[in-house]
Amino acid sequence: MKKKKLNLKDIKPNSEKEHSHDDGHDHSGQPNNFKAYIPAVISFTMLIIGIALDYFDVGFFKDWLRIIWYAIAYLPVGFPVVKEGWESIKKGDVFTEFFLMSIATIGAFIIGEYPEGVAVMLFYAVGELFQNAAVNRAKSNIKALLDVRPNEALVYRNDDYTSVSPEMVEIGEKVQVRVGEKVPLDGILLSEKGSFNTAALTGESKPDTIAKGEKVFAGSINMDSVIEIETTKEFKDSSIARILDMVQNATARKSKTELFIRKFARVYTPIVVFLAIAVTFLPYFFVDDYVFRDWLYRALIFLVISCPCALVISIPLGYFGGLGAASKNGILFKGASFLDAMTKINTLVMDKTGTVTKGVFKIKEVKAIGWEESDFMKYLMAIEEQSTHPIAKAIMEYKEDGEDFEAKDVSEIAGKGLKGIVNGKTILVGNKALMLANNIDVPTETDSIVESIVLVAIDNKFAGYVVIADELKEDAKETITALHKVGIKNIMMLSGDKDSITQQVARELGIENAKGGLLPEDKLNEVEILKQNPNNKIAFIGDGINDAPVLAASDVGIAMGGLGSDVAIETADVIIQTDQPSKVVRAIKIGRSTRKIVWQNIGLAFGVKVIVLILGAGGLATMWEAVFADVGVALLAILNAVRLQRMSWK
Repeated sequence: MKKKKLNLKDIKPNSEKEHSHDDGHDHSGQPNNFKAYIPAVISFTMLIIGIALDYFDVGFFKDWLRIIWYAIAYLPVGFPVVKEGWESIKKGDVFTEFFLMSIATIGAFIIGEYPEGVAVMLFYAVGELFQNAAVNRAKSNIKALLDVRPNEALVYRNDDYTSVSPEMVEIGEKVQVRVGEKVPLDGILLSEKGSFNTAALTGESKPDTIAKGEKVFAGSINMDSVIEIETTKEFKDSSIARILDMVQNATARKSKTELFIRKFARVYTPIVVFLAIAVTFLPYFFVDDYVFRDWLYRALIFLVISCPCALVISIPLGYFGGLGAASKNGILFKGASFLDAMTKINTLVMDKTGTVTKGVFKIKEVKAIGWEESDFMKYLMAIEEQSTHPIAKAIMEYKEDGEDFEAKDVSEIAGKGLKGIVNGKTILVGNKALMLANNIDVPTETDSIVESIVLVAIDNKFAGYVVIADELKEDAKETITALHKVGIKNIMMLSGDKDSITQQVARELGIENAKGGLLPEDKLNEVEILKQNPNNKIAFIGDGINDAPVLAASDVGIAMGGLGSDVAIETADVIIQTDQPSKVVRAIKIGRSTRKIVWQNIGLAFGVKVIVLILGAGGLATMWEAVFADVGVALLAILNAVRLQRMSWK
């Protein structure tokens, strides 16, 4: 998948960027800037004064003075809309809401309904201001991401630290980060340890403590002491740059609901325009007491109501709110379409290592036979110190000082293990085949252990074993329970680990369907078999590296460890930044809440519009009801969409 390269200079804070819904609206105004409200305030003040003068039938407020007064009241809010409508017509786009509002309000002036003409345009302008504010509110979480952009990097050059733009730093350079500063680029920690606030990246407020040699991500805030890192990526390829790029462009991938509403609005609007023309002239042939002014007034009401504003604004805003709420919770959707897709998932397939387990070997059990555990482990650690195998690393984390135990003549026996001399004793460390090859009896109890097991013999006598296992993530069990509660009954685990271990983990989690010992292509085949049933809507959760083919083939690909995995960012549709499988449940809930609000807005907009359209055509609704059907419903829909920013999903 080809991605757009991110240029830091192109990213502006929210207040500087123009926002467009591609619906003819221009939301580039600043709702927090009082200047944006001045035209509406002027029009409102003059409208109220004019209505008061009409109500008290003031003598001088007649004829041309009255017309000029309301015309001046109309201009501050009406002129920009009329101008925009004219510009759209010149571009060949006639049936915009600007055109509709212009025709309806100018028509109201023509038939002498001056206060209503001003009021319709005023409420429309106020609605636009509210929409601007709502869009800004929905963008607040993404603006928080923009605020964590590092502005400078202290890079070591010419025997001194020099402040430069992060874009100017090359791979392999040493960068210093002071307390309270943002890490400017992805890198490896050179200092002994560091504590980092990664809340803006992962949604987690708990500081993350990192040891020397571990990865540090751009955008993290250094909490503890001055640290040094060695950069591993250029800024344009860093985690924060990719996340910014993805979130900024997420709304480009429209949901099917959104696309349908936009297409519908483009057909619906001209139909209503022609119906309004019909309402004006057709009654002449069927009504005895036909009065042109009355039927024109009904047609103008028809035009005001026909604006699809509530639909084309509140629906994208609903999805934008869902995307923002998800990013606040450490979940990145690559587009609104995947918010929709998450609501339809009924089958969940998951990897084991790195998804429900931590992907790190830990000692689960130490069994020494005929030896003190501490001495037994010292002999074992002395041998394993010579190995780089992940199991050896897990054994070396055992808390025991073995400095007086030194291994000599250590050799590797292919496929079986290690042999060496420690303090004059011959040590064998490895699997059962190694023991049998040296005529060492192994207790039968070891045969029932499904996890990785390291057998140890000292001076040709069995001395014990160590069980090594991958740890379950803290929220793994609750995730499976929560998935069942949200209606995901079909859960399957596919793993490259040996089948016995996979089955044991599945039993611990309560997953009935599990298969181990699979290659990447085997996993893909299993998912393809599931896809043969058209009723299955499949999400796959993996670590995004070996599972890339399955992530791409699933209806929704969900990647764990998005900050650290290039393949996850590129291939998956949804990124769980915190590595917590429980966030998948939250992603489903956010998708469902978003879809619910979107359909509430569709029902509200259509329901009210149809009712007022019928009343308007029958002469039972005035321009004021038309204003509510357009701007009022749009505002209600927007307020409903903004609720997503206040929701909590646990």
